Amino acid sequence: MSQEIGSVSSVDGEGAHPSGADSDTLTFKRSHFVIVLVPVAFVCGLAVGYLAWGRGIYDQDEPQGLEAALDNAPEPVDMVRSDKQVERLKIEVDNDPYLGPEQAPVTIIEFSDFECSYCVRFYRDTLAPLLQEYPNDIKFVYLDFPLTSIHPNAKPAAEAAQCAFAQEKFWEFHNRLFDNQTMLSDALYLEIASDIGLDMAAFDRCYRSSVFTEEIADDFESGRSLGVTGTPTFFINGRPLVGAQPFRVFKAVIEEELATIRQ
Repeated sequence: MSQEIGSVSSVDGEGAHPSGADSDTLTFKRSHFVIVLVPVAFVCGLAVGYLAWGRGIYDQDEPQGLEAALDNAPEPVDMVRSDKQVERLKIEVDNDPYLGPEQAPVTIIEFSDFECSYCVRFYRDTLAPLLQEYPNDIKFVYLDFPLTSIHPNAKPAAEAAQCAFAQEKFWEFHNRLFDNQTMLSDALYLEIASDIGLDMAAFDRCYRSSVFTEEIADDFESGRSLGVTGTPTFFINGRPLVGAQPFRVFKAVIEEELATIRQ
């Protein structure tokens, strides 16, 4: 909030009587003016400080904490390593949705949250270019990591997407969720299911029964065991990459992996 403070003009030295003024007219010396101004400025300072600082602490749309900080932090710096001492983690993937050839030389695993603003940025700006650039070299796998403490719609959206996966329409559902992220709700899930041609009775039974709750919990625990604390987090052939990194960062890591494989 900006606040304009009116300017005050003063006359150097003692105040002079205007021509014709009564000799009893009250005049202020500069020292008198300063004495009055100091406490007024102090009170104004407190008010401005509360508005600029106090409201910044207490009027947050989301609770503070590690997950909120990670999800709302500025885009991370590049994490590509110039040396060859890269960290690789072994990740178990079961029957999870994926795009690309099953035996592709590079596997990218994303831990994601349908209500995460940085996840939708990756989906919007980076995922499609990656698949277009490397149609035969990438297997892209999606795992659920709903940050339920700050994203109340993340888990229901994940369950709805898993019900679509049961009818082999996960990616259509995935895309529509991210395209309409600000509208996540039961009504949206039913609308998407109908639009993409799902068996509505089967979808409704699946979603209402929460049959995929355990599957989503397993994905979440898998991520935690790997050190995942925020979304999106990626593993490229086991190499961790955190945040909605730009295309060039993914490309650099993928090219390193392909070069190593081709040696």
